[in-house]
Amino acid sequence: MVTERTCVEAYSSYAYAVEPRAYTVRGERHLVQSIIRSWRTPGWIHFHIQDDRENVLELRYDERQDSWWLESLTISD
Repeated sequence: MVTERTCVEAYSSYAYAVEPRAYTVRGERHLVQSIIRSWRTPGWIHFHIQDDRENVLELRYDERQDSWWLESLTISD
């Protein structure tokens, strides 16, 4: 698995990081097609998503550092 910092466009309401809509990695923007699952752990919000290229990924928001991380579960080039 590969983990890297990424830029995420997310819908936010009173709480931040409610729903990721797109992410950019290696200079390419990808749309989030569906959120498969979301959950919280201390200091983190996790999202298993499927993107517009049918990759299944985990996007994690670090609440303490205000940063997003991408972990590939299955990724196609």
